[in-house]
Amino acid sequence: MNRPAPVEISYENMRFLITHNPTNATLNMFTEDWPFDDGAQPPNQIVDDWLNLLKTKFCEEPGCCVAVRCVAGLGRTPVLVALALIEYGMKCEDAIQFIRQKRRGALNSKQLLYLEKYRPKL
Repeated sequence: MNRPAPVEISYENMRFLITHNPTNATLNMFTEDWPFDDGAQPPNQIVDDWLNLLKTKFCEEPGCCVAVRCVAGLGRTPVLVALALIEYGMKCEDAIQFIRQKRRGALNSKQLLYLEKYRPKL
């Protein structure tokens, strides 16, 4: 399977590395595992856990890079990164465009609808 290369998304003091499924050699770089259905929106608990992780991580280490992965790095991962961008002040449309500039094919119609309806929690 031909998967896209990892890309970095930076906004303010946040950096994200969007990638696909890690190898055994890189698996130890990932500390959390929050599975949800491919092509779906994340459950509320995952969103809350994700935002709490980012709040802690970016307060403790401003400018650090958070690696985010899913099988292909085109749906679930970009949704989580888009949520972070929206939470920290970016408009939904701008977040989607920003991610798609670096990750062509990211986000399906169901995920786009979810992001359009999403309201920041922080």
